[in-house]
Amino acid sequence: MKLFDTMGQLEALYQYDDRNTMRSTIFLAPLLAALLGFAVGAAAQQTAASRAAAAKKAKTAKAAKTAKKKRLPKAPPVDPTEGDNPDGDDLTVRRAAVDALGDQAGSIVVVDPNNGRILTMVNQRLALKSGFTPCSTIKLVTSLAALTEHVVEKDTNLRLGRYVQFNMTNALAKSNNEYFAALGNKLGFERVVHYAQMMGLGEKAGLDVDGEQSGTITNAPPKWGGMGLMTSFGEGFSMTPLELAALLSSIANGGTLYYLQYPKSEAGIEAFSARVKRTLEIAPNGIDDIKVGMRGAVGYGTARRANYDPNENIFGKTGTCTDFRAGSHMGWFGSFIESGKRELVVVVMLTSPVKSVSGPLASGVAGAFYRNLSDQKYFAAADISMKSEKSDVPEILTCCSHQ
Repeated sequence: MKLFDTMGQLEALYQYDDRNTMRSTIFLAPLLAALLGFAVGAAAQQTAASRAAAAKKAKTAKAAKTAKKKRLPKAPPVDPTEGDNPDGDDLTVRRAAVDALGDQAGSIVVVDPNNGRILTMVNQRLALKSGFTPCSTIKLVTSLAALTEHVVEKDTNLRLGRYVQFNMTNALAKSNNEYFAALGNKLGFERVVHYAQMMGLGEKAGLDVDGEQSGTITNAPPKWGGMGLMTSFGEGFSMTPLELAALLSSIANGGTLYYLQYPKSEAGIEAFSARVKRTLEIAPNGIDDIKVGMRGAVGYGTARRANYDPNENIFGKTGTCTDFRAGSHMGWFGSFIESGKRELVVVVMLTSPVKSVSGPLASGVAGAFYRNLSDQKYFAAADISMKSEKSDVPEILTCCSHQ
């Protein structure tokens, strides 16, 4: 019933005269109040219904947008082992790597950081190519350069906005681009290149590794993005998985850059002898300082997918970008694990013509690799072996010695 129709009927009912004034007023007042309340209530219900419909529509649109965002294009499957020669590989390590990589286009390189021996190289043709943009993995070089040159300390907070500031630990863990761009601008081109070359970029990482090509380093700051892009995304560099594996090995072992060697037979393994390329001239606490951020990346940052077991000490750095020269999207993850006697460096590099790869995705591949080895008691077996090798002669401990 419409309110105005009802009011018209009431007016017809109401016959005004002096005798009925009081009676009519008494009769109409509560009825009018009730009708007004009914009208207001109906309007309120209609408004609430409209709001609910609008909210439902917005929620549906948001859900559709999220679903569309999650449906990333998928690269075609490949056989990354095609053409590989695994003679001389640690077969336990290789099986774990092949299973973790699956049918994705990419490469996995696993190295013993204490002697430079390549334990396996999955997709050798890709790993040995002339290099790709390192993306955010270049931040490891930027960090060590900045610490050594006293541009910042580990706990120095850089203000990057009115309400935003980062120190090195959180910047590495979260891979904050603005922080490392600021460090690059403070360091300058010459110093960045000096430390990149010291850590093995721009040269072959291996010693007599058949088919290996080296990465490159630009001879001038990038025209687009300048030093900021160079030290946060690696613009101006091309890097191979072997170069990143050698760099990470030097971090894992405390500062020694080994030549990587890839024995191809049992005889080659027996004759293997570590070869040192150089010792890194960096800040005494530089490696310990960046390891905190690398552990943070796995614990709460961009590499959480690698954290298959919170009790394992896995350190890493992700990298995500587009290599326009190669026409490929890139997903990098460089890492190492400290588990009893076993120490391994693991580099995962994913490539795709469509935007289906990322550093976090590469960290998930590394996490699957570590899990595969753990399921086979690979790390536990090393601990048992270490205990069995201990001498019966009691260890002599001395106080306060410095080595």
